Amino acid sequence: MKKHSVSSLLIHLAMFLLALTWLYPFIWMVLSSLKPTANIYTDSLFSGPLTLENYAFLFDNSQRADKPFLRTLLNSLFVSFTITASVTLSSVLVGYAVAKTRFPGLGAFKNLIIVQMVFPAFMFVIPQFILMRELGLINSYSAMILPYAMGAWGIFMVSQSFKGTPNDYLYAARLDRAGLWGILRHVMMPLNKSILAIVALFTFSSAWDNFLWPLIVMRDANKMPFSVLLATFSQSYGVWLGPVLAGSVVQMLPVVVLFILFRKYFLAGMSLSLK
Repeated sequence: MKKHSVSSLLIHLAMFLLALTWLYPFIWMVLSSLKPTANIYTDSLFSGPLTLENYAFLFDNSQRADKPFLRTLLNSLFVSFTITASVTLSSVLVGYAVAKTRFPGLGAFKNLIIVQMVFPAFMFVIPQFILMRELGLINSYSAMILPYAMGAWGIFMVSQSFKGTPNDYLYAARLDRAGLWGILRHVMMPLNKSILAIVALFTFSSAWDNFLWPLIVMRDANKMPFSVLLATFSQSYGVWLGPVLAGSVVQMLPVVVLFILFRKYFLAGMSLSLK
C-alpha cells in the first residue's frame, strides 16, 4: 500500500512538472505584456515594473497607426459567436435527423459527413474563394461566416450522442403533443448538453483563431478580425513587442474564459466521447 502511494505521488509530481512546462510560455506572455518593451528581455520573469501601457497603446493610441484594434475585436466576437450559434443549431437539427429518423440516402449522407471530416479544410480554400467571389461577398462579414456556418464534425458528434438517448423519451414527449422543436429543446438538448458544450467550445475556438481564410477574403481593416490585424501590426511595427504581446493575451482571453465557465460540461462531454 505504501509502495503504491509513493508511485502515485511520483506520477502526480511528474504530471505537475509537465504542466508547468506547458504553462510557462503563457505565463511569460502574460507577464511580459505588462512590462515596458525595453524591460521584456532585460528583466527576469517576475522582476521589473508592471504597467498597462501596452494595452492602452493597443486600444487607444494605435488609431494613429490606422490599426482599429477595438473595432476588429468586436468583429471577431460577432463572427465567432455567429458561427458558433449556427454550427450548434445546425448540428442539433441535422444530428437529430441522422440519429432518430430514417430517410432515403441516409447511408450516403453519413458517408459524406465522414468524408468531409477526413479531408483537411485548406483543400477547399480555392473553391470557397471562387464561390464567395461569384456571389459578390468578398470583403464582407458573410464571406467569413457562410463557409463555416455548418460543420460535419459537429453533426457527427451530436448525432452519435443523440443515438444514445432512449427513444422512450421521444415517445413520452409526443404523447404530450410536443412537436419537433419541443422535443429538441426540452428533451434532446438538455440530455446532451455536454456534447453541445464541446461542439460550441471547439467551434468558437476554431472561428476565433481562424487566420488564413479572413486574410484571403478581407481587405478592409475595419472589417478584419482581431487575429489578422494583430499579425499585420506585428509585421509593420515589430519593435513594439509589448503591444504585440498584449494583443496575443487579448486573443487568448475569450477562449480561456469560456473554458472556465463551461469546463464542467466540457469535461463531462470529453469523458462521454472517449467512452
